[in-house]
Amino acid sequence: MNARRPRAGLKGWGGVGAMAVACVLALVFALVLTRTGAPADDAAGTAGRPVTHAAPARADEECADPEKQTLTPSRADGDAIEAIKNRRGEKRKLVVGVDQNSYRWGYRDPNSGESGRLEGFDIDLVHRIAEDILGDPDAVQFKAIPTDQRIPAIQDGRVDMVVRTMTINCARLEDVAFSAPYFRTGQQVLAPKSSPVQGYDGTLANREICTATGSTAHAKLEEDKRAGRLPESADIRTTVPNQLDCLVRLQLGEVDAVVTDGALAASQAAQDPTVRLKGEAFTTEYYGVAMKKDADDLVRRVNQVLVEFRADTEEGWQASYDRWLSATLGGDPSKSEPPEPVYARRN
Repeated sequence: MNARRPRAGLKGWGGVGAMAVACVLALVFALVLTRTGAPADDAAGTAGRPVTHAAPARADEECADPEKQTLTPSRADGDAIEAIKNRRGEKRKLVVGVDQNSYRWGYRDPNSGESGRLEGFDIDLVHRIAEDILGDPDAVQFKAIPTDQRIPAIQDGRVDMVVRTMTINCARLEDVAFSAPYFRTGQQVLAPKSSPVQGYDGTLANREICTATGSTAHAKLEEDKRAGRLPESADIRTTVPNQLDCLVRLQLGEVDAVVTDGALAASQAAQDPTVRLKGEAFTTEYYGVAMKKDADDLVRRVNQVLVEFRADTEEGWQASYDRWLSATLGGDPSKSEPPEPVYARRN
């Protein structure tokens, strides 16, 4: 990546403030988070011309409707759930990989009055799952997981599951199992308000774009670059471990645009009034809870929790949306509601 001078008149977190934020995030990220504060154990292109888009790259061309490739709900315990319940003492917790930097999804609120407290839509869901399995919504050991470590953390047994704005897609289904969808979103472009970038189109020519390593956004950019659906001069080499790092680079003037899930981008725009979403979402994606491929009983149990979470009119999906996301995504949640679940996975 070529070095650039920071943009003049940068506001929001820019300049020295953004550098400080980046340093703080790097330091905090090194800490392993738990709900109780105990250490985590080791187990766990012509300008302005719209671009046409195809579906994201698939590991298996026969894979279709990945959001439907999950198991029917059940309350029955199996090996995976029994292993969680059999943990003793302070280790009797659900170990969950989360984000700590995504505003209103999984983040540490310095004004919450509780040191180290994680809050957000994803965090609400984690507490709901923990309450169902262990009878205590606070029986959670949180682990901060970078975007590109979500799947390895599950496969290595460092976490029981990942609840971290993780898109269900065919490539990931090769490595992990997913719950039914719990949120709908799509990829969008985030750029400074003054930028000539208008969206995912020819205005990205000669622009440097930031994405998170291992994200669906980066996979989409690579695919469209190969297929000629993205301007050849668009530079997509800048990747970062955590998506929020892209916002910091944007504020420092080191990149021209960010591509990420619209739900996350809206929260980032709320953090910095000098940036905004450009254009409409150009994909449709669904977030799911990721688990080990052979943890069938855990997948079924999470799906049961999601059924009840959606049906709960007082403290369920809608209440969590109103609490955390309505300020950034709007009071009408219809565009974010997941589809009616289809349980097409047979084994």
